[in-house]
Parts: sequence; structure tokens; C-alpha cells
Amino acid sequence: MRPLETDSLTFIGTATALLRLGPFTVLTDPDFLHRGRWSYFGQGLFSRRRTEPAMRPAELPPLNAVVVSHLHGDHFDRTARRELPHDVPIVTTGHAAAKLGKSGFTEPVPLATWARQDFIESGATLSITAVPARHTAGPLNRLLPPVMGSVLEYHPAGGGTPKRLYLSGDTVMHGGLAAIRQRFGELDVAVLHLGGTQVLGVLLSMDHEQGVDLLELLRPERVVPVHHDDYGLFRSPVSNFEAELDRRRPPTELHRLRRGESLAL
Repeated sequence: MRPLETDSLTFIGTATALLRLGPFTVLTDPDFLHRGRWSYFGQGLFSRRRTEPAMRPAELPPLNAVVVSHLHGDHFDRTARRELPHDVPIVTTGHAAAKLGKSGFTEPVPLATWARQDFIESGATLSITAVPARHTAGPLNRLLPPVMGSVLEYHPAGGGTPKRLYLSGDTVMHGGLAAIRQRFGELDVAVLHLGGTQVLGVLLSMDHEQGVDLLELLRPERVVPVHHDDYGLFRSPVSNFEAELDRRRPPTELHRLRRGESLAL
């Protein structure tokens, strides 16, 4: 499996994707555990992986950055801790940046909500902005690590139309999400973390209904669902999301990628 040479999103598994945007290469939420291995999400949650990732860390191209939505085991696993370059910039929450710094990573980049980190290469610019996300609603949210969504804006050298990609992170629907559309306008691609993870009947990630709610709110041109079948804690299959899309028909084109498949951006 090789990513496309053009601007592309290659799905590796769980919420892990490899983004190529001009001279930039970005990895998201690295989870490289083999099928059958146990993942310890945190806060007493654990689950056995059901799928095999499409790549290993040694197969990755050189990275400009890693975006980590939050520090749970299915978003930054022990393989990533051991095998990713420890000098790669990791754009993440302040909570995760502090912990990764103590683990030997030398370039964590903590972002508060609406803060931005810019990367410049060969006249092109990639801006990563932290946007609102909440792991769950109510008091339980205080027991879980902070989460960030992110919007990646790529401005090619010499001008031209920018590309905007939204990474939801493990969020549920809440009032703060409307500001993403207000701040950025049109989004080219939304990568939604689904799965409908639940604890005591409380959602910790969007199920199929909330996923379509968010599409109706943000109205991205295309959507790539991820984080929906890799672990036993994921209770809302992507087939439910597809059925909900067919029923409600938001103005967004679905791209369901198998592991190792790429979407041209």
C-alpha cells in the first residue's frame, strides 16, 4: 500500500490517517496495534483490537507533524510512543503535550481552542487550528482527558484556493461546534470519529445519528468516517451511519475508505 502522489488522505485504521498536502505530510491519531492486542484507553476502559492497521511506523514517510486529538490508547498507542521519531512536532492539547514531553518527545505543540500552529515549506503554508471538542456531556467529561478537534488549512505556494480539512476528534454534539462553520466557512473534507462508544449508556464518541447531525451543521463537501469498527467498545457500526445518511441526505458526499485506501484531495 502506497499513498497517492497527489494531495491525499490515506486511511490506516482507527482514527489514524496519513495526509499529504503539497510538501507537507501529517499523521493523525497514531494507533498501530496489531489485531488481537489489548488497548488501554484510560480511565479503566480497555478493548481488544479487531482490525489490522494498513501501515507500520517504519513504513511512514518523513513527517512534518502529528496531530493527536487526545491522549487515549486508541489515539496514541504504545507502539507510537516507542517507534515514532521523538523529535517530530506533535500538535495536541496542553494535557497531552505535557505528558508526551515527559515521555521523551521533544517537540509537543500544545494548542488551546482556536489557537493555531503554522508550518511553512517551499513557499506553501499549513495551518493547524484547534477547534471545540468534548469527549462526552455532563460531569463525566471532567474525568476524561481534554479533546481537540482540528482544522487543517493548506495554502499552496504561489496562491490558489486553500484546502480545509476538519478532524473531529472524539467529540459528541455540543453547542460549541457551530462556531467551526462560522469561523472557517466551507470545509472540503470532514473526518468524523464515530463508533458510538458508551459508558453506562453515555456516549463518548458520536454515534450514527450525531454524526449526521454534525454534517447538517457544518455542511462539508465530503466526509470520511473513521473510528467505527476497530474495537469492541465501538457500538455504532458504519452501516448505521450510511443508512442515516441515506435517510436524511445532508449535502455531503460519503467516502468510506478501506484500510490502505486513499482519497485524492
